Amino acid sequence: MYQADYLQSFVKNVFQKIGCPPQEALLASEVLISADLRGVDSHGIARLAGYVRLYDNGRLNPTPQVRVVYETLSTATVDGDRGLGLVVAPQAMRIAMEKAAKVGSGWVSVRNSNHFGIAGYHAMMALEKDMIGWTMTNAAPLVTPTFSLDKLLGTNPLAVAVPTRNEPPFVADFASTAVAYGKFEILQRQGLPAPLGWAQDAEGNPTDDSNAVKSGGGLLPLGSDREHGSHKGYGLGAIVDIFSGVLSGANYGPWVPPFATAGFMAAQAGVGLGTGHFLGAMCVDGFRPVEEFKDNMDRWIGAFRKARAVEGKQVIIPGDPEREAEVIRRQEGIPLLEPVVQSLVELAQRFELEFTVK
Repeated sequence: MYQADYLQSFVKNVFQKIGCPPQEALLASEVLISADLRGVDSHGIARLAGYVRLYDNGRLNPTPQVRVVYETLSTATVDGDRGLGLVVAPQAMRIAMEKAAKVGSGWVSVRNSNHFGIAGYHAMMALEKDMIGWTMTNAAPLVTPTFSLDKLLGTNPLAVAVPTRNEPPFVADFASTAVAYGKFEILQRQGLPAPLGWAQDAEGNPTDDSNAVKSGGGLLPLGSDREHGSHKGYGLGAIVDIFSGVLSGANYGPWVPPFATAGFMAAQAGVGLGTGHFLGAMCVDGFRPVEEFKDNMDRWIGAFRKARAVEGKQVIIPGDPEREAEVIRRQEGIPLLEPVVQSLVELAQRFELEFTVK
């Protein structure tokens, strides 16, 4: 087990070694390790080497000039200047929150960015101001729409964070696919098969091969197949792609550039700039008094907590598993798979940093 503070310090030092200013390196490390703390290992420190490869390939600018290129009182488009999405997205959310504080809601589209970690981190920023946070991002085309053999969409996650009074906040953070691709990477590192319903092979057949996407297959939308509602997951992923890419001027659909860890994919000539995000903040008091809303959110959550459950199970609220994982991992530490540890050792050697294997 590795303590979060130790891992975050190492990540910060690596980002500084590739040229990130200290404050931005600190923010990026916080966003990245928040994924590990919340049990989303696919989007945490396991991705660190991938960000470094983005830098090596000239696709990551460690000192971006993030700027607003278009705006109204409640909206803006931000150019991330090829910066770390881990830094660009929080800046965009702050702009959304500032606009919301003035006119009730703020909506920001982002172009020319990179992978931004877990969507939930950015959405949860709004909670501090009694706002509802929205976050989404498009991603490289690993997903086959319903009935398609071609990969045209990314895992395209969406997160919504809602404030409460005494109950923990409601935080829904999920991909528009059956699972995020990072889950496949974890299985690949362990040499394990994937559950049926996660992917299809190159001929469109269900498969349990965790390497299927690398072999010409594709991830399946949420719902897996038409009979189980894959058209709905496909539609959700398409909405995220349009809001994140088409609206902002970023790449979209099959043209979104791959993250560096997807070494089996080649970047195509783009139709826009980098990866796109979409972030929003809504003031609760633009609809009703904040405290009244929080009381009703507590009542809403309470009804679900009291719901009768099947034997041996419990009805959970979105955000519960991640919150519970964070409590445990802050105390007991974060587990890392051997291939991830090895990648960190290699980074430590390259940048002349210390990393103690446990």
